[in-house]
Amino acid sequence: MVSTETLSIQGYFFKAVTVRLPKTTLLTISNDVGYIMCGALDVGLLNSKLADRKIIAGRAVGVKTIEQLLKAPLESITLEAEQLGIVNGMIGEEALLKMI
Repeated sequence: MVSTETLSIQGYFFKAVTVRLPKTTLLTISNDVGYIMCGALDVGLLNSKLADRKIIAGRAVGVKTIEQLLKAPLESITLEAEQLGIVNGMIGEEALLKMI
């Protein structure tokens, strides 16, 4: 099952997507600039094989809901996200606000 919702964070809008799969749930929150995602995101791949795409993204692990993703510290980020001032340990909501 796939569900989507629009989130407002300090007046900025983001799209949250939840994909329920057997034994796991994929979570993303994004805008036109970048996104944060649950542990399924392979940041290493984005930084190496897909580096030419300049993807702005961060990954939080151990989250099971969109609300948890917003509050969780990012475990890893892409090099492009780092250039926006996003750092490991920053909570998801703060990282999203750097993507505006």
